[in-house]
Amino acid sequence: MNSLTPILSTITASFLGSFVEVVEAFTIVLAVGVTRSWRPALTGAVLALAVLAALVLIFGPLLALVPITILQFVVGVLLILFGMRWLRKAILRSLGVIALHDEEAAFSKETAALRQQSGDRRADYLAGLASFKAVLLEGVEVVFIVIAVGGAHGLTLYAALGALAAFILVMLIGLLVHRPLATVPENTLKFVVGLMLTSFGIFWTGEGIGADWPGADLALIAIFAIVALASFAIIRSLRGSVGKPTAKAAQ
Repeated sequence: MNSLTPILSTITASFLGSFVEVVEAFTIVLAVGVTRSWRPALTGAVLALAVLAALVLIFGPLLALVPITILQFVVGVLLILFGMRWLRKAILRSLGVIALHDEEAAFSKETAALRQQSGDRRADYLAGLASFKAVLLEGVEVVFIVIAVGGAHGLTLYAALGALAAFILVMLIGLLVHRPLATVPENTLKFVVGLMLTSFGIFWTGEGIGADWPGADLALIAIFAIVALASFAIIRSLRGSVGKPTAKAAQ
């Protein structure tokens, strides 16, 4: 059970975090493909994936040169910061302080911008660039999630499998429905991922400074529960003091 806990939690965190990012990238690529053509859309996406692969091949092996305790501490701190950023936004969206992300609105906004550029001689280039930027920016976050949740315990392969599963699932659903995945409960997913990343960060920061967690890897479950309860308590204490959440096109 102890050995399965970090593996399952790593795959789950990587899958959910990557799913959210892939959905956002897919929305822009779909807008480019539908509005302009699929050639610049796919060309931009493939080039971005090539850049991401090169970054992983260049910087991935360098992680093996870092002492494990230092790696755990650094990755742990980064995960806490990254996870709390996701948590903060998810909580503020649930309270209506900032607007909810809306893939349909993002799709409409991107298609409108592309139509305005349709008369430009560089229209195909600009469309491909939009696809490239979307896949690259969201892809960098996916790479960070994979390395962060998997690197500190040598579980990068499992994290990568979680991200790959998310990519395949979004592509399959996207090809079937041929429209933005607006029904995905994105804010809920971001809230859960924020909880998981923060929990991982606390756990690995502790290991990096030599903490002896009660129950070893099972302590992850307890940390997750504590962070979740604290987050729900914050939401409960603040609910009612702000208005109803609205939708928005992009973060």
